[in-house]
Amino acid sequence: MIALFSGFLGSGFTSPTSASAADTVRPQVALINELIEQGWRDYEIRTPAPEVDDATWARRVFLDVIGRIPTVAELQDFASDRGSDKRANLVEKLLHDDRYTEEYAGHWATTWSNLLIGRSGGNDRRSMVSPAGMQKYLRDSFAMNKPYNTMAYELVTATGSGKPGTENFNGAANFLLDKVNEENAVLATSSTSRIFLGQQVQCTQCHNHPFNQWKQQRFWEFNSFFRQTRALRRFVEDTNDISHGELADQDYAGESNNPEDALIFYELRNGLTKVAYPVFTDGTEIGKSGFVGDVNRRQELGRLMLESEYLDKMIVNRMWSLFLGFGFTKPIDDLGPHNVASHPELLDKLSAEFRKSSYDLKELITWITTSRPYQLSAVLNSSNEIDDPSIGEMPKFSRFYLRQMSAEQLYQSMVTATDASASGSYEEQERERRKWLEQFVVAFGTDEGDEATTFNGSIPQALMLFNGALTQNAISKSDGSFIDRIAKSGRSPQDRVTNLFQAGLARRPDKKEIQIAGQLLRARGGDEKEMLQDMWWAVLNSNEFIMQH
Repeated sequence: MIALFSGFLGSGFTSPTSASAADTVRPQVALINELIEQGWRDYEIRTPAPEVDDATWARRVFLDVIGRIPTVAELQDFASDRGSDKRANLVEKLLHDDRYTEEYAGHWATTWSNLLIGRSGGNDRRSMVSPAGMQKYLRDSFAMNKPYNTMAYELVTATGSGKPGTENFNGAANFLLDKVNEENAVLATSSTSRIFLGQQVQCTQCHNHPFNQWKQQRFWEFNSFFRQTRALRRFVEDTNDISHGELADQDYAGESNNPEDALIFYELRNGLTKVAYPVFTDGTEIGKSGFVGDVNRRQELGRLMLESEYLDKMIVNRMWSLFLGFGFTKPIDDLGPHNVASHPELLDKLSAEFRKSSYDLKELITWITTSRPYQLSAVLNSSNEIDDPSIGEMPKFSRFYLRQMSAEQLYQSMVTATDASASGSYEEQERERRKWLEQFVVAFGTDEGDEATTFNGSIPQALMLFNGALTQNAISKSDGSFIDRIAKSGRSPQDRVTNLFQAGLARRPDKKEIQIAGQLLRARGGDEKEMLQDMWWAVLNSNEFIMQH
């Protein structure tokens, strides 16, 4: 059945309608549109891709904002809005309606947990990280729309236990718990500078960087901010098993054993030894004392980070890449004069606007999702065929760049598409979800703690690996199952096939797909459930289902 449908699904998109716009375009959205369109003119892109139709755009924004595809009811509700600003209204609803707060917070907590501790964070028996603690801190932060600069400061300066339910619990501590003890906090140094400031320092640990302004001296100066910090192992009572970790600031005597002048030594490639004290990336020095009572180095680091324009640029670049598929730089977390941005003026101005908004992430999301480039289809034409960043070209954002759903988005979309829900408490559901995701994670064991997923877009692979009731709900024909409910809906077989396509693909089937359904119905001897099951397999196995488009 899979082969039978592979050539048909993915076609049949409805004709695009004109993009909606609020009566008064926000100045930040106007700024994005103006500078992106100026880029088109500079590259002689006369005709960008057309604007995508409402249903496809709705599917896109649901996936990006709350991490799943919309339900049929949600699509119908969106379609019933006849206002010119219906798209802006949907963004507003997803971001601010209490009905979506939990999903919004959960989606972004997962996104940031993957970034801060990795999908496999806490799985090693020697790890002090608590994934549940990291998730709780992030979920709570996104649910209350905590300003981004506050989150960044809390994550970099946190102390306390990382495990929920323990004394002095502080979930933010999980970011650094596994990064500060080993190799003189090298991983804490490189992760903090890369994630929050867009500064790739890891290769300057041993030598000067050949292409950018980072030098070996700057690495160890930045590293000095973490030398007062220790991760303390807490064990299960009467065992050697690690229960959790606790992050603490402690007086640091330095490598010359003089806490009043707590210096560190590092070695040049020629064998000479040099000295480093805590100095921020812009050259700002702090006190040299290792006594926490004199100067708390991580708190000073947090303060200096909040004053840095790179904090603003990095989060804008990251969020833009999450919604548009590519950032203004490649890689997105490598900023500076050595790596020129595709739209430097837009990056600078949008970052300044984000700071003026008091670091409101929902505002930034609103600006991006209501801007013109986010409304475009993925179509290449004779005018914009040069816009292909997949081959190394600078992105022009004259079309929407196709990308695969994340494994987490696929999981949540499968739950949504089949109207299924895992049984048990939130913690039990989260455990089942993590168990499924862990099957795709490969850790590389580099200095950066890198990992990747082997999830390659194969829905058959995903379905075979699904555990529990979700698989059965996806393919079962039993009473009360998704297929059973679809079979009892609509006025005709064509209506029921339409419901199936709307549930999975946010569109109606085209003429050829309706014909195939009729042929299948006859081949199945009139057994409509068999036909619907076959069609459902085809939908789930299509690129159209798994792609963000």
